[in-house]
Amino acid sequence: MNAALRAHLLAGQVIPALPLALDRRRRWDEARQRAVIRYYVDAGAGGLAVGVHSTQFAIRDPQIGLHEPVLALARETVHAWRGAAPRRPFVLIAGVCGRTPQAQREAALAARLGYHAGLLSLGAWAADDERAILRHCRAVARELPLVGFYLQPAVGGRVLSYRFWRDFAEIPGLVAVKIAPFHRYRTLDVVRAVLEAGRDDVALYTGNDDNILADLLTPFTFGGRTRHITGGLLGQWGVWTERAVALLDEVRRVRGRARLAAAWLERNAALTDANAAIFDAAHDFAGCLPGIHEVLRRQGLFATTACLDPQERLSPGQARELDRVTAAYPWLVDDAFVARNLSRWLS
Repeated sequence: MNAALRAHLLAGQVIPALPLALDRRRRWDEARQRAVIRYYVDAGAGGLAVGVHSTQFAIRDPQIGLHEPVLALARETVHAWRGAAPRRPFVLIAGVCGRTPQAQREAALAARLGYHAGLLSLGAWAADDERAILRHCRAVARELPLVGFYLQPAVGGRVLSYRFWRDFAEIPGLVAVKIAPFHRYRTLDVVRAVLEAGRDDVALYTGNDDNILADLLTPFTFGGRTRHITGGLLGQWGVWTERAVALLDEVRRVRGRARLAAAWLERNAALTDANAAIFDAAHDFAGCLPGIHEVLRRQGLFATTACLDPQERLSPGQARELDRVTAAYPWLVDDAFVARNLSRWLS
């Protein structure tokens, strides 16, 4: 990764996790996939994560065969929509999964397609010794710069020790860490490990959709060093993205002040409440992907909430919860922005 892109990550960006656009027959809808990517670019996102949980891991199934096509379309759309002389960098991050041979193949594919880094999922390493996982991570980093990923156990992650993250922070090809354990103690483990390793060149990103603003506003001090989590790589930011960009801009302006208005605590709680409806926290995140799709469907970006797995659908009461939070927090919602641009994005 070149210095400009590393600096871009360190500055802190809104990086949506790309949801997969399907039609009512569960076929890939390329026109709406392009539309939602154009939406993210115009909303001011600083990057895009593709082939991650929101994109649905089943795209890798040979019978579905969408892994490379989705990655290729996303890269092509970003480059075409931004034009030949974009005003600022934009980072493309590919999800990388599986045991070492699969992960290396996926990383090599992403590099060939022009992706800048790989978000490394450790879901296939649930029962392995941490030393074996570190060997795996180092092997994948030889193919593509790494974004580390601490995922909550409720959706396929595992608990990893401070010692793991301290050793992980020594990998030369590490460019960022997405911290998403939905757990304050484990979040501190990662931040402390990166700071105590002296890795000022590694960007810290929140994936804690349940505590976004608190993560972004907190100064973390360990070993005499103070850092902020500067941006987010989030499923939550795959919806209402224009508002997310404006919110991060506000955070940048107030971050580091000796005193913060109590209103920021209120806004953090409101955003967490909204995320609970979208991610379906009431049903242990069973409706997470359909919840994201439903917000985009209501805006006209998606045609349906369909997922590749027919069993993934909105949970009972989830639509009413989405009605509630949309009405309660209009400052989070970018419906007007989408309405002004939708026909252009779909063209």
